[in-house]
Amino acid sequence: MAASAGAPFGIGFSQSRAHPTQLSLGFSHSISSSASKFVSLHSDFSLRAVDNTKEFQSPRLTPVVKAQGGPRQMDVDLALSPRVNAVKTSNTLAIIDQATALLKAGVPVISLAIGEPDFDTPSAIADAGIKAISEGYTRYTPNAGTLELRTAICQKLKEENGISYTPDQIVVSNGAKQSILQAILAVCSPGDEVIIPAPCWVSYPEMARLADTTPIIVPTCISENFLMNHKLLEATLTEKSRLLILCSPSNPSGSVYPKKLLEEIAAIIAKHPRLLAFAMTGWRLGYIAGPKHFVSACAKIQSQLTSGASSIAQEAAFAALSMGYAGGETVATMVNAYKERRDFLVESFGELEGVKISEPQGAFHIFIDFSHYYGAEVKGFGVIDGSESLCRYLLDLAQVVLVPGIAFGDNTCIRISYAASLATLREAFGRIKKALVALRPAAPL
Repeated sequence: MAASAGAPFGIGFSQSRAHPTQLSLGFSHSISSSASKFVSLHSDFSLRAVDNTKEFQSPRLTPVVKAQGGPRQMDVDLALSPRVNAVKTSNTLAIIDQATALLKAGVPVISLAIGEPDFDTPSAIADAGIKAISEGYTRYTPNAGTLELRTAICQKLKEENGISYTPDQIVVSNGAKQSILQAILAVCSPGDEVIIPAPCWVSYPEMARLADTTPIIVPTCISENFLMNHKLLEATLTEKSRLLILCSPSNPSGSVYPKKLLEEIAAIIAKHPRLLAFAMTGWRLGYIAGPKHFVSACAKIQSQLTSGASSIAQEAAFAALSMGYAGGETVATMVNAYKERRDFLVESFGELEGVKISEPQGAFHIFIDFSHYYGAEVKGFGVIDGSESLCRYLLDLAQVVLVPGIAFGDNTCIRISYAASLATLREAFGRIKKALVALRPAAPL
């Protein structure tokens, strides 16, 4: 292959008529400038999708040299990776989209769907982020996080959780989701099973699928405060079981595992050397702590995904961990507000007919059983046949956005976030109560 100096040339993959699933890609390169760029296609160039439902096969691509411009139409296989196709979309998106449309139309919708605190970031944390920017602390950090922050995390875990780690056993990531996914990828192989007590955070099963593993859902019940029965866990385990994800406090239920139950679960795990327990204790800083070889594997994955977390965010996180035990007075004020809001919701909903409640011990969600109202028929709406339809009904009639429990693996319940002011919660409860009273509960079987 040859090209004259300074003359642009295109390198690409041609598409064989015999193989319509093959994709033609290209870029141009100027030898004189040593700069590469993607070829700009003509305005009338079009792509035509190929309906390809056959099992994917690796295409045979032929490199060619051609002048810029190329064909004006080509077939493109738009099939996605089987791994992506295995991931389920959120069945709450339709409700969120409907709520957004109502807000844009001027309807006074109250959203108790997303667990996003209504408190402003404490000034000490915000000031640390601003200082990091103004002082030029905007360069790359070590992949696993700054030593200063990892040391502060170790101190927090020792003082507040009674567990000892060293900085080389900590990896700081771009949020908790990344930490969890990297943990799954680090220890699981295709075909492994990931044990997940339900109700569970919506992302856990999908993360397992992204790692080519099988999520195994272990149901819990409201009468046991949504805590996993250790005997049921033992009956669920197989030779393929690789990972147990245990979240305490739980999202969506707010349940907290007591020490005795954790010890019983630990005894079961000890009988299965291949089974690892991955405990999430309400982390929102985006870090993971564990054995050095495990954390090193997570760090290796992170180095090829995102590299280190934001230097500015790490400075802010260090300031947050420097505010005193459990966040000091600032966080204590927030916790007291959450308790007041939780107590209001527990007392208020507890007075409604047929409603079942497990009082949350952590986080800022309450997971309430509204199945008493399933089967009711509403004129102009239809039958309330589960958590999703009840949420749609409450959005239509009460203009309150809630999350159906089916998204978390329990169709009997609805998740309500109390990361909103007490005044907002009072208004929302009044609307929900009025809408529920209008329902005709299904006749008992």
